Amino acid sequence: MAESMSAKRSANAVANFLAAQRYTRDQVFAEPCPVPSESGAFGWWFREIPGDIDVSGCEQQDGWTLLYVGISPGPPPKSGKPQTPQDIRKRIRYHFGAGGASADGSQLRKSLGVLLGEQLGFALRRVGSGKRQTFAGGEAVLTEWMAQNTTVSWVLHPEPWHLEAKLLAALDLPLNFQDNERNAFAPELKRRRREAAVKANKLRVLAEWS
Repeated sequence: MAESMSAKRSANAVANFLAAQRYTRDQVFAEPCPVPSESGAFGWWFREIPGDIDVSGCEQQDGWTLLYVGISPGPPPKSGKPQTPQDIRKRIRYHFGAGGASADGSQLRKSLGVLLGEQLGFALRRVGSGKRQTFAGGEAVLTEWMAQNTTVSWVLHPEPWHLEAKLLAALDLPLNFQDNERNAFAPELKRRRREAAVKANKLRVLAEWS
């Protein structure tokens, strides 16, 4: 009985997540911002599929395909140190390109840039001191692509890492490459990201503004 109740709660949580309203980049950056400054989980939906991902098993609604789930904040550090203050408004806006956002601080942006770089004309590069890797001038191109081809939805949750685990177990999410062994594309995405990083390390360092 306990297991069936737990399974039902998980199914309801997934259903509620999938039913959440989707918002464009313009809507997210409108005033007042519709995204609350609270903890939760968010889903990234795509009109154009980046790269050659097989989306036959992915959730699709009204021409949009769910490829990625994120949370904010992340789980408490195992070291016992306090969590870094974060919320879904800050995180969603950063992924969408707020405040000089780059692949260095966004796993989603890095994955998308690796998959779309050849099509959009940019590549991962070392910038500044050489310790950071971004798409340099391509970051603005990536932001525009996201504005045209992605929407985001969210639900609030006091401990979103628990919800994230349920979503990864229930949904086909090709752009989630961490803790997502069930997805066939995840290992390929990891390989392409590593390959892009190796290539970047062999190229000269660019100024931050390049």
